[in-house]
Amino acid sequence: MNHIEIYSSDKCLECKKAKEYFDENNLEYIEHNVFKVIEAKRELIRMGYMSLPVIIINGNHILGFDLNRIKKLINE
Repeated sequence: MNHIEIYSSDKCLECKKAKEYFDENNLEYIEHNVFKVIEAKRELIRMGYMSLPVIIINGNHILGFDLNRIKKLINE
């Protein structure tokens, strides 16, 4: 099973697309909303990111909704 995390916000369209893709494909993920949880924002900054979404699949970081890279990392 893949371990998927997404750093997101409610107003981010790319974040919504990514979560819709995960939901449509029955992929479980952990969401870290950077505007609702201040510690999530701090983690994002510690990792060196200032934009969203940041998706982490099995330890691999993806900046933005890069569907081809996501599919490769989840072995589709």
